[in-house]
Amino acid sequence: MEEHVLICEDSMEGILTGIYEAYQFKKDKGIASHDAIHLAVREPDQCRFFTEYHKIETVHTKAEKVTQTIAKQLGAESWHRLSMAMVSGHEDKADAVYHTIVMGLSMHDKKITDRLQEDCVHRTFECARSSENELCHFKQFLRFSELQNGMLYAKMNAKHHILPFLMPHFADRLPAENFVIYDENTQIFGLHAKYKKWYLLQGEKLDEKQLVYSEVEQMYQKLFQQFCDSIAIEARINPNLQMNMLPLRFRSNMTEFQIPQE
Repeated sequence: MEEHVLICEDSMEGILTGIYEAYQFKKDKGIASHDAIHLAVREPDQCRFFTEYHKIETVHTKAEKVTQTIAKQLGAESWHRLSMAMVSGHEDKADAVYHTIVMGLSMHDKKITDRLQEDCVHRTFECARSSENELCHFKQFLRFSELQNGMLYAKMNAKHHILPFLMPHFADRLPAENFVIYDENTQIFGLHAKYKKWYLLQGEKLDEKQLVYSEVEQMYQKLFQQFCDSIAIEARINPNLQMNMLPLRFRSNMTEFQIPQE
């Protein structure tokens, strides 16, 4: 059986557009089953025999139609889990989400994401769990610093594209603050103006050398670093337990792990 792989953009809109095009492709080509169609977020290093590859351009209106269909027919809970899977960093996420949606719509099952005995659903669950775990970590570990102009600035290095789900959390907690969250891995900014809606900005470069912290911020950073150092009990230091509770990759942008400046 000849297979078809639709290569879409690695974003929620890109994957949703790919799902729309997959249904249309199946209809236009008269393909008997969705099993012969797959989604991917990048071109393969090595092409497979008896497989055709098609590039898909992201179209907002098509992605919106799929979003509305999923929300209406599969419900908010399934939509949330599918969304978290789509923003994960796993390369096979698009295909898992696509076939999970196909199964859910064909069965009219709003609990489709609970059918973990199905391979595609189980993989979707794993992708969503990875994103949700990291989102939970950054809600706790993200550190804001006050700049000289009064704006709050935070930098993160997420494995998954969770910034769109992180921004509402801090917008709700800090409604009266102007703040920016910068994801250095995806090079995307989350911007929030006080008492206004937040939005994302991509394609701009950040020169951290131009960031000037306020004098109060510098003082509190130094005090916090000294406090964390002074409360440590050398005889009870347990590096393995510390890494279980706070993995090393989160520490590069945390105030308490920076070297105090004299």
